[in-house]
Amino acid sequence: MSQELALLVADVFEAAGALRRAGEALAAAEGQTQARWQLMSVVSEEPLPVARAARRLGVTRQGVQRIANELVRDGLGEFRDNPDHRTSPLLALTPDGRRALAAITLRAGAAHGVMGEGLSRADLEAARTLLRRLTRQTDQWADSAVGADAAGARRGPRSRAAAGRTAQDGS
Repeated sequence: MSQELALLVADVFEAAGALRRAGEALAAAEGQTQARWQLMSVVSEEPLPVARAARRLGVTRQGVQRIANELVRDGLGEFRDNPDHRTSPLLALTPDGRRALAAITLRAGAAHGVMGEGLSRADLEAARTLLRRLTRQTDQWADSAVGADAAGARRGPRSRAAAGRTAQDGS
């Protein structure tokens, strides 16, 4: 089972790379990058603070801040006052930003039609179900592994060794 999962993970990484390259090409055709496209998409429904946008994208706040600043500089985004937190403005799209996002989205829709040629709705639904489950279980594993590692780091190496001996000795 673990060998099959390792092969699936390798295939997912390969697919992610291919999709990333395609995304870069789609965004570049509209004068953007995939990172800018992703951030514009995240704030398209509602303005968000940079930190929340970063959490949704699963990337660092600093990286998103840099891209947000670029979008604002280029007239595609704007910072608005945040009524909930005066030092954390909301990033929103400008009309030019909405037009850029719409152009990329239209181009992506056509590309997705070609990429998905020959795939049935049932194939796509099964793949999505499997990927969502794998993602959920991976996140759960990572959360528990990170939690265990963090607890061990707080105890320090000597304490971890002593804890291991205690568990082995049954004392």
